[in-house]
Amino acid sequence: MTVAETQKPPTPAELFQRIEASFVRQGLMQHWGARLLRVEHGLCEVALPYSDKVTQQQGGFHGGAMGALADIAAGYAGLTVAPAGMEVTTVEYKINFLAAFQGGELRAVGRVLKGGRRLIITTADVQHVAADGKVTDCAVMQQTLMPVPQTY
Repeated sequence: MTVAETQKPPTPAELFQRIEASFVRQGLMQHWGARLLRVEHGLCEVALPYSDKVTQQQGGFHGGAMGALADIAAGYAGLTVAPAGMEVTTVEYKINFLAAFQGGELRAVGRVLKGGRRLIITTADVQHVAADGKVTDCAVMQQTLMPVPQTY
C-alpha cells in the first residue's frame, strides 16, 4: 500500500481552507476584489465584481481579467487534486471569448478533466451575472497545470 492510499481524503472544510490559504496570497485577485465562492474535489468557483480595475477602454470587462479569472478558478480546481504540500503552476491555457459585458460580475467555474502526477488538465467556464440575475456565457478556457512544491 502506498502513502497516498493510506492517507484519508480531506474533508470539504479542509479542502476549502487549503485553497483559501493559497487564494488570499494572490495579490492580483485581492486587488481586484475577487471572491472564492465554492471548492469541491476537482472544482473551484471564483467571482470577480465589475470595477474600473478590470475594464478595457470601452468600459467592458477586459479579456485579460476574464483570462486571469479562468486561470485562477481552473488552477485551484487542479490544486484540489494535487498532493498535500504542492501548489500548481500554469503551463499553458487557451481561451475563447464569447461575449463582452459591463456591470454585474463574472463567475468562473474551474473543473479538472484529468488529474495526473505530472500534468493536470482543467477547463473553466466564465459567465457574466447581470444585476438583474441574468446569466450569460462569456468565455471558455482549457488549461494544463503542473504540480510544483509549495514554497511558503
